[in-house]
Amino acid sequence: MTKTELYRRYSLFLCSVLINAFSIAVITKALLGTSPISSVPYVLSLFSPLSMGQYTIIMNFLFILLEILLMGKKSAFEKRYELLMQIPVTLCFGAFIDVSMNCLWWLTPTYYLAQITTLLVGCFILALGISLEVKANVAMVTGEYLVQVIAKFTRKEFGFVKVCFDATLVLISCTFSICFLSSIEGVREGTVIAALIVGPITHFLNPYWRILDKWLTAPTPRRDTIQNEKYPIVITISREYGSGGRLLGQMLSKELGIKFYDKELIELAAKESRLPQQYIAENEQKVSTNYLLHIILQDYEAPIEKSLSSADALFVAQSRIIREIAAKETCIIIGRCADYILKDHPASSIIKVFCYTDLDDACRRCTDIYHSDPDRVRSEIIKTNRARISHYQHYTNEKWGEPHNYDLMVNTGSMPLQTACHLIAQLYKEKANIRQ
Repeated sequence: MTKTELYRRYSLFLCSVLINAFSIAVITKALLGTSPISSVPYVLSLFSPLSMGQYTIIMNFLFILLEILLMGKKSAFEKRYELLMQIPVTLCFGAFIDVSMNCLWWLTPTYYLAQITTLLVGCFILALGISLEVKANVAMVTGEYLVQVIAKFTRKEFGFVKVCFDATLVLISCTFSICFLSSIEGVREGTVIAALIVGPITHFLNPYWRILDKWLTAPTPRRDTIQNEKYPIVITISREYGSGGRLLGQMLSKELGIKFYDKELIELAAKESRLPQQYIAENEQKVSTNYLLHIILQDYEAPIEKSLSSADALFVAQSRIIREIAAKETCIIIGRCADYILKDHPASSIIKVFCYTDLDDACRRCTDIYHSDPDRVRSEIIKTNRARISHYQHYTNEKWGEPHNYDLMVNTGSMPLQTACHLIAQLYKEKANIRQ
């Protein structure tokens, strides 16, 4: 990453932090509850001279100290720049919460409809800030970083630790509220409403920030030459169930003498995500069903993508592995959104293939080769393809099987797999010759 790109990304991150701080002020002004991580500072500010922003700074500094204690001297020293980066972010975030609260002194909705409207506006602004923070992709806010440290220290899943962390903050704020205010403040229906809608709005906004890609990525001289020298050629094969994509990949592997990755990725992903191999094998193409649990207690200033369910953690782990493999060796990768994950791979170093066929041919292949139950094979194919469509769209926001996303669309029902193998091999050899 160049200095220019780094500067631009941190500038975008700072803007997102300020937007998030403003949105928290708007949501708080709705008087329907605030976020779990903001609930403690908010409650403390109600019965003491310090402001919500000041308590936010104090609490986050305590979080940083706790991070250092849990990480130990060696790890804390290695991560010192990440830890130090949290200090100015915390100061800016806390200060701008107070600035925003003061600027919104006039915002005092009295009717419930006005409060709901204010809450919804705040949620949209919050989603805007979160999506920009995700786009910047350079730092984590203090609360999220602490959860990451605790998860590593306890060897528990990030999502589980996140829920426990948020629940603890809510309990602390409720305790302070009951003891000093004789009622529960800061945690109401607005907390749940915001958590339910901020995530979907954020995911809706994320694709639109692709317009910032060219601005964020500063051009470097002779980029194509550098990339061609750095990256080996990778063949990705996406496939409909029963189209023979896996068999085609194995044929290519033998003909070209390059590695083939399919189920091998499961073992690697298990090590990366610390999830059981059996879970990965059963769930790697399913959209997360417990994602809602984690965003219900999601703190507003953190990127939604940081609070990972098991399914999301699996996708992140496989994405990292696929990028690492693609950067090191020439290979064939089957499925797993590899064509999208490697979208920034140089065009001269990747061949994207999509295999499809008609339903009757898929049924025949599944019955003859995979020994599927003839009575259930048709419904199994339809169900599996629907799962792959949902999985791909959920994580890429793009249409699975869209011809414009691939270099070669192969109808395995109209040509033998061996013929398709020769076609792809020829394309591979042509790319290899061009690079020489």
